[in-house]
Amino acid sequence: MKRTSVAHLNSGSAKAIDVVGEFWNLLIIRAVFMGVTRFEGLQSDLGIARNILTDRLSTLIEADVLEKIVYNQKPERFEYHLTEKGEDLFAMMSMIKKWGDKWLMDNRQAVSLTHGSCGEVFVPVMACQHCNESVTGINDLSLERGPRWGTQTGWDSSHAKLMDPTNGSPEK
Repeated sequence: MKRTSVAHLNSGSAKAIDVVGEFWNLLIIRAVFMGVTRFEGLQSDLGIARNILTDRLSTLIEADVLEKIVYNQKPERFEYHLTEKGEDLFAMMSMIKKWGDKWLMDNRQAVSLTHGSCGEVFVPVMACQHCNESVTGINDLSLERGPRWGTQTGWDSSHAKLMDPTNGSPEK
């Protein structure tokens, strides 16, 4: 059963969720990040039905998250590689892993990521790209109307507190 699209909403979050929000899509992307690039490997690794895997791979290729590359001519076989757009999902995937490890795995992760430069376990953090200060939650931010502000953004007047640079707090 196909789910309803939310791509009509005027929101980068909604448009991203429309592409990667289906759980099989996220698991396929995770597997490709981990080096599982062939159909049979993905099917075996994820325990996913062939028809569902075929459909999800088509969706991710159409969205330019994955590209399909021939690795064998006869019979024709393919590998699936992340595009630049797909590689840009690494930060989000790392944060999902961090959240899942903390809240659903009792901080006992099945796989840890080691930073190549220093050799330490990698734990993603959010920081401002301008000042490098840590961002720990929505209270560290304020929302401002962007160039595509308009209808169906998911934000209305009931979110006025978030649009206030002080976030409703006299201390900021």
